[in-house]
Amino acid sequence: MSTTAAALTRPASEESEATIQRSARRARRRRRTLVWVGRILLPVVVIGSWQWTTETGVVDKFFFGQPSGIWHALVNLYRHGTAFGSIWLNVGITIKEAVYGFALGTVAGVLLGLLLGTSPLLADVCGPYIKALNSVPRIILGSIFVVAFGLGTFPKVLLAAVLVFFIVFFNAFQGVREVDRNLVSNVRVLGASPLQVARHVTIPSALTWIIASLHTAFGFAIIGALVAEVLGSQHGVGLIITQAQGTFDMDTVFACMAIMSVVTLVAEYLLTLFEKRVLSWRPPSQTDLAANL
Repeated sequence: MSTTAAALTRPASEESEATIQRSARRARRRRRTLVWVGRILLPVVVIGSWQWTTETGVVDKFFFGQPSGIWHALVNLYRHGTAFGSIWLNVGITIKEAVYGFALGTVAGVLLGLLLGTSPLLADVCGPYIKALNSVPRIILGSIFVVAFGLGTFPKVLLAAVLVFFIVFFNAFQGVREVDRNLVSNVRVLGASPLQVARHVTIPSALTWIIASLHTAFGFAIIGALVAEVLGSQHGVGLIITQAQGTFDMDTVFACMAIMSVVTLVAEYLLTLFEKRVLSWRPPSQTDLAANL
């Protein structure tokens, strides 16, 4: 009798599980469709409203540009280039400056953040000075770098690195401080050296904080490169923006902003792939679980 009941119960449970899986797949499809519909509608509504308000005179296109004018400016940039060379040359120079600054600032921020995070004495000694440097306006640093190092690539890289450094540093520092001290103590009791503790406990624990900061840091690297180019340069997107601003060509200014936004989105995508690969060991968070529903 019990065998018969089990045989009857098994198909029912399997059917119930299959129904749950089908419902979950439908829910994922609905959510994915809703996300993409929202992603498409949002720019359509914003750009359409922008175009309509400038056409009707509600918003003055002389000061705020116009989507159709921005498109024509993009086409003109790619077809005819600029007075400082092709748009590809200038975009490439800005990306190079941002990438170099991003790499330099990330390495310095991670190393100093880990060092001060693991050494309370060093943190107490250097903390006030780091906070004081962080309070210095970046535009002033950019002016100092341009005056000191000229109009070449180095001052742009340096300003981008400064902007990236503080973001990565504070995240690395806090990530180290959030490491479970009981876990560190247990590893030390088992005979691990300071280097082994850092390699197998401290750095993996802080890695989530560090990589999370990189998404914001690259945007600041782009900002640093552009600001330094606006202050003084011979090539770059920032120089094109400065020239367009001087002639009140807002369409070209917005066109340059659109180009750098695309660059930043591509970098964000690559950083997301990097994060998934490096943190593949990490259990899924509540946000990841919700996204898969």
